[in-house]
Amino acid sequence: MQTKAPKITVLMPAYNAGKYIREAINSVLAQTYRDFELLIINDGSMDDTAGIVLSYYDPRIVLVNKEHAGIAAALNTGLRLAEAPYIARFDADDICLPNRLETQLNFLKDHPEYVLVGSDAEYILENGEFLFGFKCIAHSDEEVQKNLHVYCPFIHSSVMYKRDEVINAGGYNVHAHNFEDYLLWINLSKAGKMQNLREPMIKVRFNPASATIDEKWRGERFRQLKKQATLRGSITVEEGNELLEIIKKQNVHKIKHGAYHALCGKKFLANNYQPKKARSHVRKAIGIRPLRLDNYLLYAVSFLPENTITWLYKLGRDRLTIQ
Repeated sequence: MQTKAPKITVLMPAYNAGKYIREAINSVLAQTYRDFELLIINDGSMDDTAGIVLSYYDPRIVLVNKEHAGIAAALNTGLRLAEAPYIARFDADDICLPNRLETQLNFLKDHPEYVLVGSDAEYILENGEFLFGFKCIAHSDEEVQKNLHVYCPFIHSSVMYKRDEVINAGGYNVHAHNFEDYLLWINLSKAGKMQNLREPMIKVRFNPASATIDEKWRGERFRQLKKQATLRGSITVEEGNELLEIIKKQNVHKIKHGAYHALCGKKFLANNYQPKKARSHVRKAIGIRPLRLDNYLLYAVSFLPENTITWLYKLGRDRLTIQ
């Protein structure tokens, strides 16, 4: 343990992250800013996650083992135990770029009216291959406030925020399954300004085991419950239980892997035009879920020229913003 409180707590929940966590830890230890603790909340992993963490002999690394209760509960545990006034959220399968902590801390110290800062990101495949560069839907606080009830404006693992303000906003709601971060940002927006930096601070890894899949695969009821909760800024226990049942039914190999390959196919068309790679992923998605007609449409679209695909993607994105 460190003898004095650090300036930053890097808060990393981990669940069966043995395949990626070493690369994630190494990227934190390689930061240009050194005054931090890396607080890893092992959420009941059944693989070698804890063993990998314990193989490091760096006093800044703190491992907390707990029973599996989901990411929101793990993050709330981390908020209670964090030693620092600033929290840098980070996932156990992602990669921090070297200047991330220094850049975001400087921003928050130079702009005391801000309670949170996120960033753009690079997305990578399961194997680490570059997929596309992601530009956030909003960067300035004005843009964030305008879009906050339309679409989540922040990549969760890219944000740094003020710990006390997040605790005062209620922390992570354990019933907002798969959008506990989005609901928090809505409530946190009342405490101060928020912004995304126009440069990538992290690499986000797409992998089938991730809890995040294309919400079209979740179904209409999931999206309806999420929209109601985010408009209210709260969610009931009953709504949370219904969300959890939807997620449990979809937490199967076919849906997770099918959604992963479909999403990779989309990104290899709309964000990083490589139609051959797109078709390779879409064929895998079709093989896994042959009754999903949207995959066949996506495969057909992959033969269109790049400018047409860009136009179609922009049209769909603009409709999302209007709604």
